[in-house]
Amino acid sequence: MLSLRRRPISSFSVAARYTIGSGFVIAALALTLIALLIPVEKFGGRASAAAARPAADDDGAGTMSTAYGPLTPADRDFVRKVRLAGLWELPAGRQAQQRGTRPAVRTAGEHLVEGHTELDRQVIQVGQALGIDLPNQPSEQQRGWLGQLTRAQGDEYERLFVQLLRRAHGKVFALLAQIRAQTRNSMVRALATSANTTVLDHITVLEDSGLVDFDALVVPDVTPTPSTDVRSTK
Repeated sequence: MLSLRRRPISSFSVAARYTIGSGFVIAALALTLIALLIPVEKFGGRASAAAARPAADDDGAGTMSTAYGPLTPADRDFVRKVRLAGLWELPAGRQAQQRGTRPAVRTAGEHLVEGHTELDRQVIQVGQALGIDLPNQPSEQQRGWLGQLTRAQGDEYERLFVQLLRRAHGKVFALLAQIRAQTRNSMVRALATSANTTVLDHITVLEDSGLVDFDALVVPDVTPTPSTDVRSTK
């Protein structure tokens, strides 16, 4: 009589365990692949895809809840001001590179262009991540400054360039310290840290020109009239 051989139970169990284990491995690899296919942009090591939403415990002061922490009206105002700074300091820097006769002035223009090109890239990412509407053109006052620079000639131009930019950077520098110390939003804090480095560099190269009139820095700004602003945009 023929005898039928049975597969050892131990062998069957090993095969089953191997099959089940392989299934888990394949599933894990598939999930990993899906995650890798999802594009995520980062700023300062943090994902920038979260959107802001009204805080559930909003105290009526306009604070928003985000994945990066509370976003206050002061935070949003700061982000917009960083964007505004680049909108007029970038063209001012390019102009100084072309029109400056002193090497120090051309160097300052180069630093302005390089610094605000990178800072502008960062602030756009922050604005998108936090749902902040950003301006796309300089303010009326900033357009007036650009108009003054365009009309100035020779030595007057270089001194005006240095003075206007040094005064503007001094005011932003003070704001940076306040925001950096008080914000509870990690993305705003990272932007303030980056902007602080950029602004300090710009202040330094502007002062290196030897053209800063420090006594005049305390004189209040005068906002250009609308008619002057129109001429500056031509």
